[in-house]
Amino acid sequence: MGNRWTEWILPIRVRSYNPTFQDGIGYEVNEILYRRMQQEAQIRERLSSELESYKSRQRQIRDDATRLLDTEGMLYVEKPWEDIKVNPQDKKRVAYFYDSDVGNFSYGANHPMKPHRIRMAHSLIMNYGLYKKMEIYRAKPATREEMSQFHSDEYVDFLARATPDNLDMFNKEKFNVGDDCPVFDGLFEFCSISGGGSMEGAARLNRGKCDVAINYAGGLHHAKKSEASGFCYVNDIALGILELLRYHPRVLYIDIDVHHGDGVEEAFYTTDRVMTCSFHKYGEFFPGTGELHDIGVGKGKYYAVNVPLRDGINDVTYRSIFEPLVKTIIEWYQPSAIVLQCGGDSLSGDRLGCFNLSMRGHANCVNYVKGFGIPLMIVGGGGYTMRNVARTWTYETGLLNQTLLGPDLPFNDYYEYYGPDYKLDVRPSNMYNANSPEYLSRILTQIYATLEHTKHAPSVQMQPIPPDIRDYDDDPEDDSREAMDTKGGSQKARDETIVPDNEFYDKEEDASRVKNNIDYGKKMNGEESRSSVADVTTMGPSPPSSAVPAGTLGVSTTNAAVVAAAGPSANGESQSKPPTADSVAPTNNSVTTPTTTATSEEKK
Repeated sequence: MGNRWTEWILPIRVRSYNPTFQDGIGYEVNEILYRRMQQEAQIRERLSSELESYKSRQRQIRDDATRLLDTEGMLYVEKPWEDIKVNPQDKKRVAYFYDSDVGNFSYGANHPMKPHRIRMAHSLIMNYGLYKKMEIYRAKPATREEMSQFHSDEYVDFLARATPDNLDMFNKEKFNVGDDCPVFDGLFEFCSISGGGSMEGAARLNRGKCDVAINYAGGLHHAKKSEASGFCYVNDIALGILELLRYHPRVLYIDIDVHHGDGVEEAFYTTDRVMTCSFHKYGEFFPGTGELHDIGVGKGKYYAVNVPLRDGINDVTYRSIFEPLVKTIIEWYQPSAIVLQCGGDSLSGDRLGCFNLSMRGHANCVNYVKGFGIPLMIVGGGGYTMRNVARTWTYETGLLNQTLLGPDLPFNDYYEYYGPDYKLDVRPSNMYNANSPEYLSRILTQIYATLEHTKHAPSVQMQPIPPDIRDYDDDPEDDSREAMDTKGGSQKARDETIVPDNEFYDKEEDASRVKNNIDYGKKMNGEESRSSVADVTTMGPSPPSSAVPAGTLGVSTTNAAVVAAAGPSANGESQSKPPTADSVAPTNNSVTTPTTTATSEEKK
């Protein structure tokens, strides 16, 4: 159209300046059309210039943004790795929960979840001597009533009644049991052990009985209100947080499992009294939730934080995003208690995981959170390479007790599992890290923008604290003079003792002498030596006194399961269940409890 218009107007324009052309009307029409064409050309030129200017400004903005991400202004700053340090002077009161029966359950021969890993970790913990530094308990299993605080009554009833033999009587699809979550023998007992440990750990934190509570049998963060999911049946974390909320106005939940903690997030998605923060793999990976923009709804909006990560994240990258984000959340949200889920499937070489964390990279998260001095509950979680999970949880238990464990593994019941190096270490591989600094900066930018709404910690209306469901105190008569003379006081009082750092023994046997009834009788008659007096207030190199039934001789001191086989529950009531056969089997290097023969020092 433009070409035909030009061909038509140009001859007229030429004729209009022809002196022989006398038609004035034609001259005026041509001039008007010509001026209009000039104006349109100027407008087009101006618009074209403005468009180029706009594009230039856009390019400049993109270049500035790119330079900003590539300079110190980038939110993600990669920090150099530093060795983990502990402060032996900053002692924490640690309560450790373990039930020797937990290793007896099996999901199936070909199932990746192996509860036996908890027994392996416990064996390492005992043989490293960490039982001297913390209180050890066998928690009372959770009851159906306690499970129903979070789970539906119908679902809890199903867990209590279902067995592999009568499974056809129930609607399996309704409760999502099957290949991933099989119904096995002892299912309800397994769930009770897991839930009871987390609930009693939370109860001890509430009552100020400890600073750190550990339950490696817990951490089953996928379980929903009315169905099983991801190898999880009872959400012990939700039960523990509900217990903490009875005393604490705000609770922070941190999840370093490679899978998203969807069950816990869903449980507290609509409240601001619990903030959930999950670091997990996202994208075509179970459970498929945990997108960056999932931030909560209703009153809980902005109180769910999700950090979707890609394959191959290493120690330096994980530390560089974990520490600044957790610090910001704690400073703004001001939690009065923290629950840390330490799933071991984020370790390098895990059967189901895709991260590349070493043992120290994983443990650094535990050490960092512990450093805030806020009441802390540690729970287990995933982890499907058993030897690596046991190593890591043992190392982290040492850090919680302000102890750096040596690299050489002590002999234990499962020593052959850790070959061929037999070292306390999980090394990273040469896996490619798909988490670029630009990607992590975008994540932090979005998360910080969301957290801007949570700078002011939410308040909680004051109200009377409801009474405890269970009585956690001992009978005061157990600590009377007569009781001390006959049985050494309450079971709880004996188990709460730990070995002071300034206590020394002339020989290893001195630490165990008081475990014998005859020596204890001599102690009550004032015939004890300096070392035997120390034994009354400490647990020596052998397992705690509460773990060994009265009069039992020749029990292996290196056996991990002895401690919890007859240990007390958190409510101070001794468990009547005797140790299993495998829990008292002596090992090759075990040191047996000495006989009742008095030493020369005692005779004096």
